Amino acid sequence: MNGMPTMEQMKQHALRGTAADVDMLMEHVHKDTHFLQLKIADYALGLVETREGRIRMQHYLFRGTAIQKNFAALYFKRLGITDVLEEACAAGTIDAVQAFSR
Repeated sequence: MNGMPTMEQMKQHALRGTAADVDMLMEHVHKDTHFLQLKIADYALGLVETREGRIRMQHYLFRGTAIQKNFAALYFKRLGITDVLEEACAAGTIDAVQAFSR
């Protein structure tokens, strides 16, 4: 799978939840990634629960590529953390549709 880690490897990175682990997961989130690989990355990102991991997800919400911003917005939406989404909208890094659509 083009050097893509297995689902189990991605899960382990997510559960550790360091900034480097989030970076590893997000490096596989780009427009040329196969749909199935994106779904695995999305699943793994949803497992990030550490403070450090959430802070790193904020980094991608504000400074990631367009697709990384979308994945980060989805992460915060699923957690119900709307203040960071409102902040990103106000900063113009994502729009209201990305931030609040279901």
